[in-house]
Amino acid sequence: METIQTQSRYIEWLSPEEMHKASKEWLSELKFIRDEHLFFEDLVTTFTSQLIASRKFQDNKEIIDAINKSQKRNNVLIESIKVHENDLEVMLDGIDQIEEERAYVKEHSGLIKVISDYLKNYKSLKTQLFNIIKNIKKEDKQRYLMDRK
Repeated sequence: METIQTQSRYIEWLSPEEMHKASKEWLSELKFIRDEHLFFEDLVTTFTSQLIASRKFQDNKEIIDAINKSQKRNNVLIESIKVHENDLEVMLDGIDQIEEERAYVKEHSGLIKVISDYLKNYKSLKTQLFNIIKNIKKEDKQRYLMDRK
């Protein structure tokens, strides 16, 4: 007798209230990230000359491009979550629409993964940008101390 390996997939059942709460939290976090992107733009503008003069110009440019893409992705995600929030009505209208409700839950599950991946990548980009700025500040401080001597 041959055994067949199957993969079980357990999906946590989320109530409409839990999905609404999760969507609100995502929107809040993404809106905060949108504000952080404005800060990053200002930071990059402030350190433009050092970023260009750096020996790691190409790496710096790639990080800055990735942050710009992240900003665009953030705006798309905000709009997607707003639409998703508006579609929550299908879960609350009291009418049994099994297919629509399943589609909504499936969309929510997909958003969980997408948002999680986005946040992980965003935090990595943020860390890389801060490391670049930290190194620029260290070099500036070293130059200043050398010039004082």
